[in-house]
Amino acid sequence: MSTASTEADARGRFITFEGIDGAGKSSHIEGFANALRARGHRVIVTREPGGSELAEAIRTLILNHAMSATTELLLAFAARADHLERLIRPALDRGDWVVCDRFTDSTYAYQGGGRSLGGAAVADVEGLVHPDLQPDLTIYFDLAPAIAADRRSAARAADRIEREDQAFFERVAASYRQRVQAAPDRFLVIDARLTLQNISKQLQEYIDTCL
Repeated sequence: MSTASTEADARGRFITFEGIDGAGKSSHIEGFANALRARGHRVIVTREPGGSELAEAIRTLILNHAMSATTELLLAFAARADHLERLIRPALDRGDWVVCDRFTDSTYAYQGGGRSLGGAAVADVEGLVHPDLQPDLTIYFDLAPAIAADRRSAARAADRIEREDQAFFERVAASYRQRVQAAPDRFLVIDARLTLQNISKQLQEYIDTCL
């Protein structure tokens, strides 16, 4: 076996969870990670924006301070750059698996779609921050924006982005669908209308058969 093959085999796997706010993705991340651990993998769970000290500080800015769409886009990638440098890349290089609540698909959806900056603007900054890295698997929780809005209002006080109107979240959802269509082999699409138990069962079955 070549050195390149050995290094590729030793690299950890990068798995992301995506979906509009209220779709329920965050409820399943720890269970998913624990199921991977039960199969012998070392797993780190993290989130975006966030995951490092600097990125968490930027998260607070993004979610609580008014700013332009362009500023929001650049701050999201600034947080991501630090997160990648300090946590994600070192973990993958060690052979750990990283399960991340949101990554760049969210930026395409929220800033590219929701804020109407367009995918090209996101791609330009993505090419600077992580041109060589994409998730090995993205689990997308698909839910109609109206249902997601009802769930959010029942669960918590809204942050700055969650207070956006229905049209914003329709654009976010449309952008997510475009991402899935562009890279169907990378995405596992979950019907987020299902019960927690049914979704957990579906994720466990995927781990057992595909991971």
